Amino acid sequence: MSGLNVKIRDLIKIHHTGKIEVQALRGLNLEISEGELVSIIGPSGSGKSTLLNIIGGLDKATAGTVTVGDKVVTQLSVRQLVDFRRKMVGHIFQNLNLIPTLTAQENIEFSMIASGVKRDKRKQRTQELLQIVGLEARAHHKPEELSGGEQQRIAIASALANDAPVLLADEPTGELDTANARIIAEYLLKINQELGKTIIMVTHDPSVARVSNRILRIEDGIIRTAIAPSEAIGQEKAVSYVDQIKDRIMEINTQLTQLDSDFRTDKIDGDEYTSKRQTLKQIRDSLKEECSRMGVIPP
Repeated sequence: MSGLNVKIRDLIKIHHTGKIEVQALRGLNLEISEGELVSIIGPSGSGKSTLLNIIGGLDKATAGTVTVGDKVVTQLSVRQLVDFRRKMVGHIFQNLNLIPTLTAQENIEFSMIASGVKRDKRKQRTQELLQIVGLEARAHHKPEELSGGEQQRIAIASALANDAPVLLADEPTGELDTANARIIAEYLLKINQELGKTIIMVTHDPSVARVSNRILRIEDGIIRTAIAPSEAIGQEKAVSYVDQIKDRIMEINTQLTQLDSDFRTDKIDGDEYTSKRQTLKQIRDSLKEECSRMGVIPP
């Protein structure tokens, strides 16, 4: 299925942590054409991931509307949101969300099984996707047997499994070195151009953002500026590797705080809380170790 247009009007999102109120999005407006590849950049805490989560039906807006194709996402019921996430959007996360006990092929098949796709069709679709991301030879390897770049390519294939028209990529190159980050960016561009998918990508890296049709900078919960891809490096100060690590640690700290709040208010159960918290802490610990190796004090 080719891409769909995305329209956002007057979007507001307010987070509550105890008695503290944080307005993550402040009346944001945005329109993305079907089949467009758009990158969203901006400082930590500016609302980038919150915006993606609301578009993808993972979070609820406080006010405003999000429309994907003919679906007004902000008006869907809980049951309708499940169907929307399964059929209309593919999510690509920085922490991959691959199941460690399954092979690359099985990870790609997993979402198709949940959607009731027949076995023969699943196998055919999986082979097509492995070919698209160039990993046919790694089909029977588990995530721990793959490099970081290969794991992210499998995550991209998994996001495409149900042929969703819209892909949402949240820092898909955040844990990768420069070479692998470029490879992932090129695969996203390939998927956009050859399959016609609408892709919205959040990234800290201006060089990755340059594959996009448009680059939008978000600050304080609204879109401040639009940058032409050819001007991205000139207008956006290239963020050093150390600064990227520090920013990511700060983002994880914010995510952990939000996770604690969600658990206390019964938005998630104990199993989900424990699993997500463990994953985030493992990523944060590895980033802090990397800081230490470079002689930098982590935030």
